[in-house]
Amino acid sequence: MQRFTDIRVWQRSYALALSVYQTTASFPAAERFGLTSQLRRAAVSVPTNIAEGSKRRKGQDYARFLNISEGSLAETENLLMLSRDLAFIAGDKAEMLLNEISEISRMLAALRAKVEAAAA
Repeated sequence: MQRFTDIRVWQRSYALALSVYQTTASFPAAERFGLTSQLRRAAVSVPTNIAEGSKRRKGQDYARFLNISEGSLAETENLLMLSRDLAFIAGDKAEMLLNEISEISRMLAALRAKVEAAAA
């Protein structure tokens, strides 16, 4: 079994979570317990579920955790779009993050499909 830190989609999603933390540091103080917290939790959930799932013994369980990561990634995307539209994030920064989310989404779907096929 491959160490989770060697999985490319984990590396990319971990970097995304770091970027989200850096980006939300400048959000309004009034959003500290609102959008800031929710966006950070969603972004952190993506690599966390990849890591946890990679240690499951059954491929079906791993695939389920990858699917949870996909859901958290969609949540992150939605919250970033909201943050952009509320002008908490500059448009170019938001687009960079949203483009990265699109790539991570493709990578996650491919890994989940591979894991599901191997488990069948």
